[in-house]
Amino acid sequence: QVQLVESGGGLVQAGGSLRLSCAASGRTFSTYAMGWFRQAPGKEREFVAAITGNGDRIYYADSVKGRFTITRDNAKSTVNLRINSLKPEDTAVYYCAAAQRIATMGNNYNYWGQGTQVTVSS
Repeated sequence: QVQLVESGGGLVQAGGSLRLSCAASGRTFSTYAMGWFRQAPGKEREFVAAITGNGDRIYYADSVKGRFTITRDNAKSTVNLRINSLKPEDTAVYYCAAAQRIATMGNNYNYWGQGTQVTVSS
């Protein structure tokens, strides 16, 4: 069982930056691939980024490449998402999730956090 808690969301102006964090419970954090997803109002949840348990592979959605950076610290059981050059279209609830293997599809993830709201004003 893995419990995930996101933090770091907020209201920012376009062009600004944010660092989202996800803290995981449990002693097996390093065995899980971790992903970030987002869901904007009226839209389906979409994949943002994912990282393997040891960090040797990272995937990004095309829409965020070059602006988003996913990292993890297994000693602290955290995964982070750095977002630069924020755009109004980045406004969404951002979720972190844990899976046995790295994936871009949400249905491959077994554990989810409650989400953190990111709102970008123009």
